[in-house]
Amino acid sequence: MKKSNFLTLDSLSLQDFDENSELIPLMTPEDEEEIRKEDLPNSLPILSLRNTVLFPGVVIPITAGRDKSIKLIKDANNGSKVIGVVSQKDESVEDPSGKDIYKTGTVARILRVLKMPDGNTTVIIQGKKRFQIDEVVSEKPYLTATVKEVPEARPAEQNEEFNAIIDSIKELSLQIIKDSPNIPSEASFAIKNIQSDSFLINFVSSNMNLSVTEKQQLLEINDLKERALETLKYMNIEFQKLELKNDIQLKVQSDMNQQQREYFLHQQMKTIQEELGGVSHDEELEDMKQRAKSKKWPEKVAKHFDKELAKMQRMNPQVAEYSIQRNYLDLFLDLPWNKYSKDKFDLKRAKRILDRDHYGLDDVKRRIIEHLAVIKLRNDMKSPILCLYGPPGVGKTSLGKSIAEALGREYVRMSLGGLRDEAEIRGHRKTYIGAMPGRILQSLKKAGTSNPVFVLDEIDKLSNSHQGDPSSAMLEVLDPEQNSEFYDNFLEMGYDLSKVMFIATSNSLSTIQPALLDRMEIINVTGYTIEEKVEIAKRHLLPKQLKEHGLNETHLKIGKPQLEKIVEGYTRESGVRGLEKQLAKMVRYAAKNIAMEEDYNIKVTNDDIIEVLGGPKLERDKYENNNVAGVVTGLAWTRVGGDILFIESILSKGKGNLTVTGNLGKVMKESATIAMEFIKANADDLGINSEVFDKYNVHIHVPEGATPKDGPSAGVTMLTSLVSLFTQRKVKKSLAMTGEITLRGKVLPVGGIKEKILAAKRARIKEILLCEENRRDIEEIKPEYLKGLTFHYVTEMSDVIKLALTNQKVKNAKKL
Repeated sequence: MKKSNFLTLDSLSLQDFDENSELIPLMTPEDEEEIRKEDLPNSLPILSLRNTVLFPGVVIPITAGRDKSIKLIKDANNGSKVIGVVSQKDESVEDPSGKDIYKTGTVARILRVLKMPDGNTTVIIQGKKRFQIDEVVSEKPYLTATVKEVPEARPAEQNEEFNAIIDSIKELSLQIIKDSPNIPSEASFAIKNIQSDSFLINFVSSNMNLSVTEKQQLLEINDLKERALETLKYMNIEFQKLELKNDIQLKVQSDMNQQQREYFLHQQMKTIQEELGGVSHDEELEDMKQRAKSKKWPEKVAKHFDKELAKMQRMNPQVAEYSIQRNYLDLFLDLPWNKYSKDKFDLKRAKRILDRDHYGLDDVKRRIIEHLAVIKLRNDMKSPILCLYGPPGVGKTSLGKSIAEALGREYVRMSLGGLRDEAEIRGHRKTYIGAMPGRILQSLKKAGTSNPVFVLDEIDKLSNSHQGDPSSAMLEVLDPEQNSEFYDNFLEMGYDLSKVMFIATSNSLSTIQPALLDRMEIINVTGYTIEEKVEIAKRHLLPKQLKEHGLNETHLKIGKPQLEKIVEGYTRESGVRGLEKQLAKMVRYAAKNIAMEEDYNIKVTNDDIIEVLGGPKLERDKYENNNVAGVVTGLAWTRVGGDILFIESILSKGKGNLTVTGNLGKVMKESATIAMEFIKANADDLGINSEVFDKYNVHIHVPEGATPKDGPSAGVTMLTSLVSLFTQRKVKKSLAMTGEITLRGKVLPVGGIKEKILAAKRARIKEILLCEENRRDIEEIKPEYLKGLTFHYVTEMSDVIKLALTNQKVKNAKKL
């Protein structure tokens, strides 16, 4: 048997039956014959129904909520599964007795009992045959009654009138199913497959939209032909009502004109959008108009906005361009046109904030205070473009946040590292799907004002590709003469960036495009001395790490001597990022002991530092000794700050070849060649036998060959190393030097002096040899940074030799 559907019209659920179902399918005449032969029990438990009537052969679901009903179903399901089902006269009665129920009912068999999620019990039953109650014998725990079978008068098989009635019931049922929009068309399949005449009458009677009283009257009719006629009468009434309803709906629908139809559809769309959490098209446009009234934009911008809003109003909301246009107008409304935060001109307060957040960096702080002073006096100065240039970890980025607080402006940060698409700066053309404004305007929208402190982080790490050159796009952003009309491709209009205070950060100036570099004011943020690092660790880094690890000052204390030991033995950088990592290890050590309830020293000792951090890792940076000829300490500048390096020279028998190793660049190799040629040209003045140059090969090496090295500052160091080697004289103890040389015997100045001085102090150098022209660089450095250092200024190579070498020969000096 194919799948069929039993449809109920009185709010009962739709039940599906197929050949594999445990439930009984559509009843056949053979099934009826077997049921008629079954004997009826003398007494049955009686289940009363509130709002329906069970007919023989029909399967219905019943929800049992009363305790008596649940008890009855449970007992019957565990026993014979046969019960008596009758309907209540008054459905409002909660606990019906014998007088509250009809006398005629239907014997039913329990097919399945289901426990529902809400706690109720649903039982699926099928009617068998009719019965009549003789006497109610018990009401506890549920109704039990003695019953007798009610015989059914059936017409003869060849009764043409009865057959015609059955055919009419079938045809009318199919017509009602076809015309009624509330009945699925699959119900007609069930009607067509019913073979039993009595089951057809019972099935239709059960599913008609009748009251309980009317259904009970049908059930009590003993003559099947009479019941069929009564059923047909009710069906005709139902069919006439359905036709009348359909005619009325058709007439109303035909009377509705186009305007009413559109209004109805718009109202439906509005309701649907509101249910989905959105707003309607008209409401969205009205909201944009209201928001536009509160904007302080120029007249030109206002006209452009009104034009674009009218364009959106004419668009169909379903097209793809609609969302682009809405995003475009949203950008106009979200941008802070002519909205500026008021600057705070309390210079003393600004200085306190800068001093609170950053130790040292006096030049930077002085420049910021100067800028504030000028704004206070003129009140219309265009914001300068500052570029904080220095090694990593010295506080360039965090300085921008402090400046924003000091000025009372919003703070925005944009990372430029690795950015290689010009559209990230200028935005995309809004003709493309997924077009967006550039990150400059996006950041201003996020800030909410047109004069924030805007940090352009890592501007030296901009790259380019086939998608354009972002550093060239930044030229307009960072030019005070042009950025008052910055053009974004998505906005398609100029936007004033002249009041924005741009602060760029950079680790190197060599990779910044020259034209871009020319537009910025360079402020050199140098590295920190040991004393400054100790103070920074004490004031900022240690409290920060304690807070991040859930501790406070009572759990861990690190004194200044211990902080100095960590700085000298475990950090080598110019900044403090590595120092912070080492302090974090110490704090984690304390946190672990607290969590495991183990003893530890709250006040950290030197032994604790070695236990947690291991042995000092940077002792190699210390000055070694001067017992070997040809080894000289030089000072170098790197991207991460100053450093010291050792230049070693050695002689071997050969034909006077010069070899330079240590992963050196062109400039350093040329410096070595210049130093060698100068020595050859002035051998007599230096006390060197010129025959040595033909008998020995010279090898110059700079250790740590894996690290690339280059730059114009190693000339004097190489010269001193070679003269020490040829003369076998000792280099002055605790001396370091930096400077470039020429073939004429001149010493040239070099850069990065402060970083080199800090590196010398870290390495315990006592004396430093510099070019005379670098004296002005030394004078700009704070005196406390120079404590313990002696400086020698030279102009000629001969001065370098006199100051750098002693007259004392090294032990086991070679005879050349």
